[in-house]
Amino acid sequence: MKSLTKVVLDTNILISAIVFGGKPRQVLEAAIKGQIQLVLTEDIMKETRGVMEGKKFQYPTEITDLIIHELEALAEIAKPKERITTIEKDLEDNRVLECAQESQADFIVSGDKHLLEIQNFKGTNILTTANFLDLLKK
Repeated sequence: MKSLTKVVLDTNILISAIVFGGKPRQVLEAAIKGQIQLVLTEDIMKETRGVMEGKKFQYPTEITDLIIHELEALAEIAKPKERITTIEKDLEDNRVLECAQESQADFIVSGDKHLLEIQNFKGTNILTTANFLDLLKK
């Protein structure tokens, strides 16, 4: 039996999927339908919670608790053993690389220019949402 494609979603993609829908939601739905294996870390979920509860979206804690609980149930939770400092311009982006490295993910889906510039990190391809969905359809 072939194992599912492992995919790390950057915080911006998670937020877009939850709040706005569109292509990011299609990627999240692929995980919900069992077409891909979502991989996250505590750091990624903590950042997602922070953005959702922050000034821009102001989600109540009760709602973010439910969303984070659902993500934890859906995703494989990677526990990175080492800190990566590949991206110096935005150190938080390295948390996504740590997740990918620890889980040996096939893809990172991101809209972040610092991550997209890398294109491939130790065997993990870094793609935009649109490019990943195109690949998923094939």
